[in-house]
Amino acid sequence: MAVRGLGRNFRLLWAANSVSTLGDGVVAAAAPLLVAAVSDDPVLVGLAVFVQQVPWLLFSLVSGVLIDRLDKQRLIVVVDLLRGALTAVLAVTVWAGDASIPVIYALAFLLGTGETLAENAAATMVPAVVAPDDLPSANSRLHGSYFVLNKFAGRPLGAALFVLATALPFGVDAMSFVAAALLVAAMRGVKGGAAAEPARRASVRADIAVGVRWLWREPTIRMMAVALCLMNVTLTAGFSIMVLYARDRLGMSEIGFGLLLSASAVGGVVGAMWAPGLQRWLSAATLLRAGLVIETLTHVGLALSTAAWLSAAVLVAFGVHSSVLAGVETTIRQRRVPEELRGRVQSVFMMLAIGGNAAGALIGGPLARWRGVTAPFWFAAAAMALLTAIAWRPFARNLSPADGSLTTTAPPPSEEPLPQP
Repeated sequence: MAVRGLGRNFRLLWAANSVSTLGDGVVAAAAPLLVAAVSDDPVLVGLAVFVQQVPWLLFSLVSGVLIDRLDKQRLIVVVDLLRGALTAVLAVTVWAGDASIPVIYALAFLLGTGETLAENAAATMVPAVVAPDDLPSANSRLHGSYFVLNKFAGRPLGAALFVLATALPFGVDAMSFVAAALLVAAMRGVKGGAAAEPARRASVRADIAVGVRWLWREPTIRMMAVALCLMNVTLTAGFSIMVLYARDRLGMSEIGFGLLLSASAVGGVVGAMWAPGLQRWLSAATLLRAGLVIETLTHVGLALSTAAWLSAAVLVAFGVHSSVLAGVETTIRQRRVPEELRGRVQSVFMMLAIGGNAAGALIGGPLARWRGVTAPFWFAAAAMALLTAIAWRPFARNLSPADGSLTTTAPPPSEEPLPQP
């Protein structure tokens, strides 16, 4: 289906996502280089990732309530403008030579807090501007843009800009936030704005409980959330010290590090192209099971590799898997979650998923300090093998043809206590 068939609002949302994800890719390469330039302690390098992810643990659930209560479009515009201002402050700080570890951590925390609002809100807008049957195509375009612009173009560009002028990549990212805000502001007639009238709203705690309860009682979404959380623990444990792995294990320069980060984009683009067709031809259970195996082998390959070309090849295969997996789980979630709960359920899902990133960032640095830069990858391989064994049968049992159904109404709130893990 042509992009035009997805509508003007989707094209604007896609353009905003593309601009923003390019800026994010630039900083994804520049930020660890900046931290590594200030300190070569692997724990401090890994903590930089943790600091930006920890707001998802602290604020994601509250963000979900705000998203369901407020106009999503206006919320994204305001938050992106604020994130642009914060990133501009970081660029000026780096330019002035005042970028210490505490300053970097503080700005990373504030940017991560804004991300909980903007990213959750943007994800819930896709089913508001695209018909249910078109969600696989829309998601494949969004994921394809991520791999092309964030990983393939943005990360080598970020490393190159960092070498040219240390503050430059952060200035580029600041401008990308402003451009994304303007594009989202140009959208018209978006469904699913503010939810209920203030007088009819429950407390924030009660609204959070409704979202948590819905996810816990929906086996498919619950299973994917838990599995993705654990997958992200293992993934970030290794990737949080990737800048040290590239430098010390593979002997790569700053530019080489940016190119290594972009390797998965090659496979990601292929995966984005394949994802809609694969979702038509294969069951979700088959695709998710294959993802578990490929991710396990990714960590084994990176742990064994001593050559840049081999690590890059492993990351290409990982990119294919990552793009397909993202398309499968996103489409299932968008189709199943009722519109009035999308912000809250999305926030619970993302809290678990990105909470896994935060936990992995805490693990990677100490493991690398203790046993070297390959230790996080060996840990990840062992943990993923265990997760694969545990999740193999539940994926087949809980995922059925119903995983493509569309839920249109929310269940009534329950006063029963929330289940304990």
